Amino acid sequence: MTKLAALAALLLAAPVAASASPPSVLKAVGFDQKLGAQAPLDLVFRDEGGKPARLGSLLRGRPAVLALVYYRCPMLCTETLNGLVRALRALSFDAGRDFDVVVLSIDPREGSALAAAKEKVYVERYGRAGGARGWSFLTGDEASIRRLAAAVGFRYAYDRELDLYAHPAGLVVLTPAGRVSKYLFGVEFAAGDLRLALVEAAGGAIGSPIDRFVLYCFHYDPLTGRYGLRILRVLQAAGALTIAGLAALVLGMSRGGRSA
Repeated sequence: MTKLAALAALLLAAPVAASASPPSVLKAVGFDQKLGAQAPLDLVFRDEGGKPARLGSLLRGRPAVLALVYYRCPMLCTETLNGLVRALRALSFDAGRDFDVVVLSIDPREGSALAAAKEKVYVERYGRAGGARGWSFLTGDEASIRRLAAAVGFRYAYDRELDLYAHPAGLVVLTPAGRVSKYLFGVEFAAGDLRLALVEAAGGAIGSPIDRFVLYCFHYDPLTGRYGLRILRVLQAAGALTIAGLAALVLGMSRGGRSA
């Protein structure tokens, strides 16, 4: 059986197994909205080199994108990380300078060798000079993993029959202080949404005046994990610009009349 056929068989079998025990698997999976919640920065994991890494030390005074995945995941986690890289490559912000990326395996059986392999793949795909400084691929013990997952509202469950983890797909954007700022759901992330989420999480410390103007005109919807146009504010901004333009025109005309 080829790898593709094996994966197809796994995907076909998964709904059957899950439907046999929905309380223990499906009902335990999802994102709980915990905007403003504090991630436990004292937690210590292991980095891709096997060294202890305290969560707080990985933020480095910058906002961070947190991805809870596991490295042996047959599909969903890979798609999530692929979607993240595609969105990050479209941004002018640089990992390691403007923000950081923290990837943590939810499977306590996985070790630093797997984390290092994933780091190599995704840092190469990111393709920015010095990009490795902004990426951390972590592993840890079950108690620490579950404590962080619970703090940010990431609910997951282990299916013993399939030897797989059932989990939601998405990203958590943290402030430099480690508080939950935004959730982005799914496996494809609009670069504009990710940019605004990082600007907002940083409190305007990164980004341009245009970004802050866009944030004024757009609002974050926690149900969808996306930013949408705020029509009233757009009209207000347009009105203010019109009034300013008219005032400048009148002022210019009056000065022209006096000089004549």
